[in-house]
Amino acid sequence: MKFSIYRQSGVIPYRFQGAELQVLLITSRKGKRWIIPKGIVEAEFSPAESAVKEALEEAGVRGTIAPEPVGSYQYQKWGGTCTVDVFLMKVETSEPTWEEDFRKREWLPLDKAIARIREKPLRKIMANLPGKLWI
Repeated sequence: MKFSIYRQSGVIPYRFQGAELQVLLITSRKGKRWIIPKGIVEAEFSPAESAVKEALEEAGVRGTIAPEPVGSYQYQKWGGTCTVDVFLMKVETSEPTWEEDFRKREWLPLDKAIARIREKPLRKIMANLPGKLWI
């Protein structure tokens, strides 16, 4: 039996509306779950560069990314295990249309965003977010 490990990077896009911290979530390809932008780390990109690419392709946002991940988590997909390094991105601009604009996107207060995420390890990373913000 073949066992595969996939290396991914993801991004938690965030902003402040007044004093309120908000996180941007997107829908999965099929629109059934709320997730963060993430994808396979391609050979020509660092994990941080890949996270920036996924944020633009999947969510249509640009911003400043933290140089180091704030955590990582694993989940099962494609008959193997995906390990996702998670980066923070302070969003500076949001495009009206983007490559994967079939996905819904929604800005949510942190507690509501956490409640929508299925993966428990990602919820834990998000719960620690206020102490990790660098901008």
